[in-house]
This record gives sequence, structure tokens and C-alpha cells, in this order.
Amino acid sequence: MAPAATVLADDDLAATLTALDTAVFDSFNRCQDPAQLEKHAGYFDPAVEFYHDTGGVTWTREAMLENTRRHACGRYTRTLVEGSLQIVPIKDFGALAHGRHRFCDTASGRCEGLAEFTLLWRLQDGHWSITRALSYGHRAAGEEPQEP
Repeated sequence: MAPAATVLADDDLAATLTALDTAVFDSFNRCQDPAQLEKHAGYFDPAVEFYHDTGGVTWTREAMLENTRRHACGRYTRTLVEGSLQIVPIKDFGALAHGRHRFCDTASGRCEGLAEFTLLWRLQDGHWSITRALSYGHRAAGEEPQEP
């Protein structure tokens, strides 16, 4: 069995960011419940920039959440591809988390979508928040990512 995160950082940082990844997407997967959508929002900086290769760019948490509400909640769930999470510390800021995630259609239960993601996490006053998010390379499961 592959580890949950490739440790490019110390074990404590990797464990913290792995737990945060799980928590962010647990709330995402249940975001049709307004309380879970609000919880999901709490992981993102109000000025988060979210870059999505097929959906475009949003410049605020509210715009990102509106897209999530409209296009994902109750329609898709996300799971981390086991062993794909890499954590890299960023001095005096926080950490970068990179990996692959799979998307499953809620109605059919089929998990046919695959994409790469990068999250830039800031640690400020003991609180972690996502300041930049990139979701890209969306493809059908089993397809190789396209070269830039």
C-alpha cells in the first residue's frame, strides 16, 4: 500500500496537510448541505484565486463557492488518488500540496474523471487556509495527461 503523502516535508507537516486535504474534500463531497458548504468555505482565504482549466478563473472565495454550488454540489464527489499527494514546505509562508484526484458522478456512482491539483496553503496565526488553488489536466480516467 502506498503512503497517503509523499514526504518531501517533515512528517508533522505532511500529516497536517494530509488531514487538511481530507477535511476540505469531505466537506466538498457533502456540500449540498449548506452547513458543509460553509465549512468548506472556511478552508479558503477570502481572496483565494482558483484556476480551473475547463472552468476558468475565480478571484474570490464567494465566486469560487458559487461555482462549486452550481456545478459540483450533489453532482460530484472527489477522492484523492492514493499515494499521489506531495507536500512541499514554503519557508515563512506554509506549504504546497500537489496530487491527483478522481471525480465520481453522484447519480451513477461512476468515477470517470481524473485531474491534477495544486493547493497553496498559508499558515497564519495558527490557522491554515488555501490562498491559491489549481485544478487542471481534467481527463477521463485512464487517459494520459496532455503535455503543455
